[in-house]
Amino acid sequence: MILDLLDVMILTTGALVALSGAMLGTFLVLRGQSMSGDAISHAIVLGIILAWMITGARSGPLVVGGAALAGIAAVLAAQALARSGLMAQDSATGLVFPAMFALGVLLINLNARNLHLDVDSVLLGEIGYIWLDTVMWFGVELPIAGVTLAAVSVVNAVFLALFWKEQKIAAFDPGLAAASGFRPELMGLALLTLTALTAVAAFDAVGVVLFLAFLIVPAVTGRLVAASVLGIMLVAIASGVGSVGVGYGAAMLWDVSIGGCMALATGLGLGLALMASPRSGFVALVIRRRAIQMEALVATLLTHLASHEGTPAQAEESSHVALIEHLHWRENQAQLVVLEALDRGVIKRNGAEYALTEAGRALARAAARRIDRRATELREGSS
Repeated sequence: MILDLLDVMILTTGALVALSGAMLGTFLVLRGQSMSGDAISHAIVLGIILAWMITGARSGPLVVGGAALAGIAAVLAAQALARSGLMAQDSATGLVFPAMFALGVLLINLNARNLHLDVDSVLLGEIGYIWLDTVMWFGVELPIAGVTLAAVSVVNAVFLALFWKEQKIAAFDPGLAAASGFRPELMGLALLTLTALTAVAAFDAVGVVLFLAFLIVPAVTGRLVAASVLGIMLVAIASGVGSVGVGYGAAMLWDVSIGGCMALATGLGLGLALMASPRSGFVALVIRRRAIQMEALVATLLTHLASHEGTPAQAEESSHVALIEHLHWRENQAQLVVLEALDRGVIKRNGAEYALTEAGRALARAAARRIDRRATELREGSS
């Protein structure tokens, strides 16, 4: 029966990891604390092994508490180092969490060789084995990892629903949050505490390193695509859950690590956002740059025609040949600029010549004033 539902168990558990990670990761990314998630995910290794060495427990509340406390300790230690003025925040984080992770791995090798806890399981986990540890719930056998993640997801959702406004203001304007009595530092600590608990819950399913992919990458994807906090979170959830399905299908096809494929699949959504996002994607960037370039070329055309309007050289300088020879434009470039100007109604054709419309003259005068103002600023700056 369990094996018949194995696909459902794996996909559901993976979706819960993605859901929890997206909810918390959205605010971590907005607060600029993505590395805090990294610190927590690595530091819980030390918390787990210390909890086992002190209490002998390999699971349960003591291990969860030890792991969560170690994650919070890593963040607080990094923040204390940064506030001391000895180093920047990123340097402090980069110093603390590798040290705690290395100490945890060292203690595992020295004291827990016979314990069911090794470096590979710490780093990668194995979501394909969650069916080995199950619990009966209303007559249905469920993986403990999935039940734990479901409970954590509910806690995360309730917390964000209760403190949505506070978290949002603290993420964008900590000063305003403090002035409004929202205590942004406390909100940040609560967010990091939930991140630590979620990392511990995801430990058996995907490991500490792969959890980071679900915590950060979908949230970054959402920020590239959406403008509102809710929009960012919804895109992050969709990207994360979609990555679970795509990753599982790829893992079955190629017979490779399921968790690794799921985490790698989050990069597909990020890559798509980087390319096609209407807000900040590569395609949108190229379109905006071309629009700016076309704007400058049209302004150059208008300025050229205005400077020769009413002069003896008007007939010559207003011809299509003059645009190519005197402005040093390519034939196809000149054609595109002229068509754009005609479409905008800023120039018109007079036989073989181009002439300014009233709208074109107004734009040409505005462009000339900008050029004069810029020249004046350069002269004043150099004097």
